[in-house]
Amino acid sequence: MTEFEISLKQYFGIVNTEELQSITSLFEPELLKKGDYFLRTNKKCDRLSFVQSGFLRIFLETETKEITQWISTKGYFVTDLSSFIFDQPARWTIQALTDVEIYTIRKSEYDKIKTAIPKWPELEKLFIVHCFTTLEDRIFSHLSMTAEERYYFFFENNKELFNQVPLQYIASMLGMTPETFSRIRKKQLS
Repeated sequence: MTEFEISLKQYFGIVNTEELQSITSLFEPELLKKGDYFLRTNKKCDRLSFVQSGFLRIFLETETKEITQWISTKGYFVTDLSSFIFDQPARWTIQALTDVEIYTIRKSEYDKIKTAIPKWPELEKLFIVHCFTTLEDRIFSHLSMTAEERYYFFFENNKELFNQVPLQYIASMLGMTPETFSRIRKKQLS
């Protein structure tokens, strides 16, 4: 079983090999070069992708700054979920920070899954719940941890990002100014 299939099993709770193969066959491999856009704000998102390798930054540009919402890494799915599911303009811009290998399913193919797999609504619900609990965990950490605690927790779980992603993106994602992030980092390194 490939890493991609294992991740699909985990995210969607698929146990039947035939169903798993039906779904994986709908995904196409893609390569994004560093700097390529997966999606731009206000465009419709018609794809859901699994990150096989590389990093994608999900962000929003305001009048005064860019806000990084997430850095998607190997083993995560990436999309603008509200745009993908509800067919509305995307809130987020998603850009490759490195060369990125992804497996992509288009919305038209995704919509066909319900007819191919009768228990799809239940499996899709598990995927959405997985996304929602990830978001809940992030909100909880922002509400319950200090900036320093958030930094250390994120660092312990994502060390590879600190040498491969501009640190201002990580600071933004953690809800910190670059100065606060730099001060905490300096303290950690000393």
